[in-house]
Amino acid sequence: MARKPRLHIPGATYHVLLRGNARDDIFFEDEDRYRFYLLLQEGVERFGHRIHAFCLMTNHVHLAVQVGEVPLSKIMQNVSFRYTRWVNWRKNRTGHLFQGRHKAYLVDADEYLLQLVRYIHLNPVRVGLAKLPGDYRWSSHRTYIGKEALPWLATEWVLGQLAPTIGKARRGFAAFVAEGMGEGHRPEFHGRGMTDNRCIGEDRFVEQALMRADTHSVRRYSIQELIAAVCEVYGVGEERIRSGGVLSAEIRGVAARFALELPGCDLVSLSHEVARDPSSLSSAARRIVDRAGRNEVLNNKIKKLRSIIAALQA
Repeated sequence: MARKPRLHIPGATYHVLLRGNARDDIFFEDEDRYRFYLLLQEGVERFGHRIHAFCLMTNHVHLAVQVGEVPLSKIMQNVSFRYTRWVNWRKNRTGHLFQGRHKAYLVDADEYLLQLVRYIHLNPVRVGLAKLPGDYRWSSHRTYIGKEALPWLATEWVLGQLAPTIGKARRGFAAFVAEGMGEGHRPEFHGRGMTDNRCIGEDRFVEQALMRADTHSVRRYSIQELIAAVCEVYGVGEERIRSGGVLSAEIRGVAARFALELPGCDLVSLSHEVARDPSSLSSAARRIVDRAGRNEVLNNKIKKLRSIIAALQA
């Protein structure tokens, strides 16, 4: 039976699971987890989504992600591709690190997000890696209770459900999680027992979600459209993106940065068009992200390119 299509709804929240290939380990040292943190942060900055909770286990990852306009598949593809490349480089290995595509379940955030965050934070306790959720270093729990700071983590929605002041909210959250310490595996957070196994919510939520997903079909772009748009911003012919020189390198970097974001585009396809390998394009995209934060001219070009791409969607 064919798999059901992903549900993309701007503003929706998802419980995401990313597992190691054959359930093998994906994290080997602390440095690997810190690298994954960095990739999550860069993803938030690049794609405009929010991460409400996370837990990095030895062989899998839990995330609670609220997307914007960029589909979740694009967000997770970027993280998994870049992290796999990091591990393969560190371990001097090749091949897949993750088990196929990620699992994602659309969540009724109003009813279930608070419980989902607790469920994610208690994962290390359930499997015996920690006695208390605050003892485990690699989840968002310590940030929620004020023992760590992760600026890219969105805690305000969950804490705002518990108290009007941050101190009371943190204490309330700690108590709420402690109340769930005896909670075992909850199959509904994995889509089981639901009307539609892609959704976590009651029938009415599922029905409305399916209707909204139908009205928000994702526009897919071709690499040729992207190249034409980038060259229009720079006022050059398309042959310039394939040539040498500093400006051509910047143009390729901007194209690579958007190839990581736009549905239908990817670095492999771009590499065929510009005669550069995907790894060098990925590095170029990262340099563009770094430069855009402190280079107003470059940042304005990126804004103009966004406008052109938005016009293509209209």
